[in-house]
Amino acid sequence: MKWLALIIVLLFGALLLYAEEDLPRYGDPEAPANLHVSPYYIEKSLEETDTPNIVTAVLADYRGYDTFGETTVIFTAGVVCILLLMKEKPDDN
Repeated sequence: MKWLALIIVLLFGALLLYAEEDLPRYGDPEAPANLHVSPYYIEKSLEETDTPNIVTAVLADYRGYDTFGETTVIFTAGVVCILLLMKEKPDDN
């Protein structure tokens, strides 16, 4: 069973290394995100959101539902961790 798991992990790692070649280089000014999305946010965020901080405008206004979903997942995970780690009080019978 360990060999099967090792083979699966190695194949998945090879797949990730293969797929990494299609990603834009770090800091590439010609990357699609830098050519289309970022300039729009920089130019329009103050006008559309009335928020002077671009990061806040993107997280709270443009991607509000996504940020809310991520926050809900993290909150739920925290609550579950607390519930799992709580010790039961011994009965004093």
